[in-house]
Amino acid sequence: MEGETSWVSHCPDYVAPDMVEFDSFPELNNEDNREASSVPVDLILPDDLLERILAYLPIASIFRASCVCKRWYEIVKSRRFLWNFSQVLSQKPWYFMFTSSEEPVGYAYDPSLRKWYGIELPCIQTSNWFIASSCGLVCIMDNDSRSELYVCNPITKCCKSLQEPPGFKFSDYSALAICVNKKTSCYSVAIVKSKQVPGNFFQWDLSIHIYDSGTMMWATPLTEVLTGWRGGDESVICDGVLYFLIYSTGGGGPDNRHGLITYNLLSRSSHGLLIKTFIPVPCSLTCGRLMNLKEKLVMVGGIGKPDRPDIIKGIGIWVLKGKEWQEIARMPHKYFQGFGEFDDVFASSGTDDLIYIQSYGAPALLVFDVNQKQWRWSQKCPVTKRFPLQLFTGFCFEPRLEMSP
Repeated sequence: MEGETSWVSHCPDYVAPDMVEFDSFPELNNEDNREASSVPVDLILPDDLLERILAYLPIASIFRASCVCKRWYEIVKSRRFLWNFSQVLSQKPWYFMFTSSEEPVGYAYDPSLRKWYGIELPCIQTSNWFIASSCGLVCIMDNDSRSELYVCNPITKCCKSLQEPPGFKFSDYSALAICVNKKTSCYSVAIVKSKQVPGNFFQWDLSIHIYDSGTMMWATPLTEVLTGWRGGDESVICDGVLYFLIYSTGGGGPDNRHGLITYNLLSRSSHGLLIKTFIPVPCSLTCGRLMNLKEKLVMVGGIGKPDRPDIIKGIGIWVLKGKEWQEIARMPHKYFQGFGEFDDVFASSGTDDLIYIQSYGAPALLVFDVNQKQWRWSQKCPVTKRFPLQLFTGFCFEPRLEMSP
């Protein structure tokens, strides 16, 4: 691409060598590139203070800093720097946008610097794999046999293969979630599998499988048969509770197409009916996307028309308080129209204070800041739609250096 620039850092030891090249696109940022006056910090600051200052930089700036001189390189690659970095408030989450339905290629958006970077994801083979993220780690599972499972850090490219999950070898629907304990760096992976009972469309076998990185073992604490409902592909873990959407298989009205089920991962009870934890959605939805924002469950949903609940008329954002949904925002109509043709289903994910919303039919990306109640388009992604049926999707993740699977 004309005007494209790249920067290459001399990578710290804990970063895979093939990770170091990030392609940035400054011509899309509409920002002046002014040279800053050099400050002889090497002559002023001791190592420990310089480490703390560098730890507060955005991820991309940290890699650039490692190229400044030998001293800065040694600081950035040190374990003490990683500890300092881990004590800093979370970096703003990035959004990785797939630009091909066949290959796992795309660009990552950094909202701090408002830039896109060309990066490659480890392990993943196609963009239709299941993906979940938490605190710098990303869990991916293949969409065919659903037996290939990996946990990786997209920034450092450290990657670990997990044992094949138990349960149905081929499930009709699967939902993937991951939760990282920031204090211990251990993580749990949850998979909700749903399979139709042979010959009975209204009954679906549902099972919950939990992986613990501490024991490196799977457990299946619960299996159950749902009647009139099935599992899907949407789940998330918040504050020790697994939430997942279920979908009506018939018998309910048009306003009763989705529901929310909860399962406490701390108690892991194998008794009682899951349907007793049922929480209705706030309105008729065309689709729902669940996310963990500071250990609170947030749902972004397509709002259906009153007379045609399967046709989207807008997008709302709700937070779950107890068993009640509270609407915190509704997408202004000008942004809804800004997507052009908006499908009834769409991609959306978020963490911390940011929520990303993307139409499958275009590379436009909308960002909602929950704290500031502000809607904003991202900088234009450096990719254009090449053919009418080209699809775009993506996920958000927190860029961290110290997290490793």
